[in-house]
Amino acid sequence: MRYFESSDGVRLAWRDERSARAGVPLLCLSGLTRNSADFDFVAPHLKNVRLIRMDYRGRGASQWADPASYTVAREAQDALELLDHLGIERTAILGTSRGGLIAMTLAATARERLAGVILNDIGPEIAPEGIAFIRSYIGTPPPWKTLAEAATARAALPGFEGVPPARWQAEARNLYEETPEGLKLRYDPALAAAFADADASALPDLWPLFDALEGLPLGLIRGANSNILSRETAAQMRARRPDMAFAEVPGRGHVPFLDEPEALGVIEKVLEDVR
Repeated sequence: MRYFESSDGVRLAWRDERSARAGVPLLCLSGLTRNSADFDFVAPHLKNVRLIRMDYRGRGASQWADPASYTVAREAQDALELLDHLGIERTAILGTSRGGLIAMTLAATARERLAGVILNDIGPEIAPEGIAFIRSYIGTPPPWKTLAEAATARAALPGFEGVPPARWQAEARNLYEETPEGLKLRYDPALAAAFADADASALPDLWPLFDALEGLPLGLIRGANSNILSRETAAQMRARRPDMAFAEVPGRGHVPFLDEPEALGVIEKVLEDVR
């Protein structure tokens, strides 16, 4: 893990992993409360890429900041500043949930920096039930005392089928830190304040951001049981971009782990188009 300082003075963590034949830069952007460990499962499958991962401000190993700065716009700016720090002019983006919103924002504001985009279970319309579910847990201290308890609880999440216990154990380690007092979140609980006003009916029209991806290699991965990206929204996205690589991952809710064969097929197709 390495660090750089954003233009507003926040210390941000990042990882830069090159394969033996480093090729296309691939910036991996995680979900709302998640961190760069989200991509541990897919990383071994990504060949001939320069894999770059960033912890958003207030998440993972990055510094906590003013909660007012926990916005998609500021996080998009942070991503650009990381690319500048690394001297990367253009990159493909693999964006999970929040990361996909950041990718679409960059398509509308800094399109010349993008070489292609893969959206993991996110689109320009967010299902209200997904917003409600996020609201139910964000910023709340974990009720479990151990990582083992957390893994057992996560295994009961609706929408996921056939996931081995070892995967839920890894997920728990990525999300929580075990302390003598119990589990600790790996993000700033004040993130809940930044999310407090989020409401599906109050969101701006995000379709122009999706349309800004026109002409870029594009892929969409959807969990078949997702409560964030509806089948109807995915169908509208495909109608607007019939050239978009698409797969629905069976037995997955929000979000697929990205090492499923269906997800890997989309990722490889987009990266090949970028190359």
